[in-house]
Amino acid sequence: MTFKQFLELVPKISNLPLPGRNAQFLMAPIERVKNLDEAEINAKNPKQAAVMALIYPNADQVATMALILRKTYKGVHSNQVGFAGGKVEPEDRDLAHTALRETEEEIGVAQDVITVTKALTNIYIPPSNFWVQCYLGYTPETPTFILEPSEVEALIEVPLADFLDDTAVIKKVLSTSYMENVEVPAFFLEGHVVWGATAMILSELKVLLQQA
Repeated sequence: MTFKQFLELVPKISNLPLPGRNAQFLMAPIERVKNLDEAEINAKNPKQAAVMALIYPNADQVATMALILRKTYKGVHSNQVGFAGGKVEPEDRDLAHTALRETEEEIGVAQDVITVTKALTNIYIPPSNFWVQCYLGYTPETPTFILEPSEVEALIEVPLADFLDDTAVIKKVLSTSYMENVEVPAFFLEGHVVWGATAMILSELKVLLQQA
């Protein structure tokens, strides 16, 4: 898919209803599905965070999505693939501003060059007790990425056509902080296994793009 073709889809994407939880569940570990009762989640007083699914043209004008590999650290998201983003700070005007600010801080794409197209369905992260809001955004020029070395190990540039290809969906046996040796659905993108909340967000985005 060229970036021009993606731009042609943007008005449709903006007007379509969100695929929602059903689309997220397509890539959810069964344990995650069991833990998504919203009343129980809100009783835990979760924190708020926002991330950006950023689409841009690469050097060949191919529509490309930016993911990041996080640094190895003592935390539940160590060395995992995700979107640029992070927790809400007091100075943030709203969740969209959080996603834009964090994108600039983590991968160096200026806030004022990103057009926010749509807010996707929020998602709860049990291990860290966060509600995460993802925004779909795009920038018309190929970014000059500047990675925050304390947080980002690598940038993962994923052509949208590869992401939308059904062969990118795999099964993987994983052990995490809350489950052991469980087979989970995942995306295999640019040599990286992408699972959990990021895969669930990507699943809704995939359905949205397919509908558009």
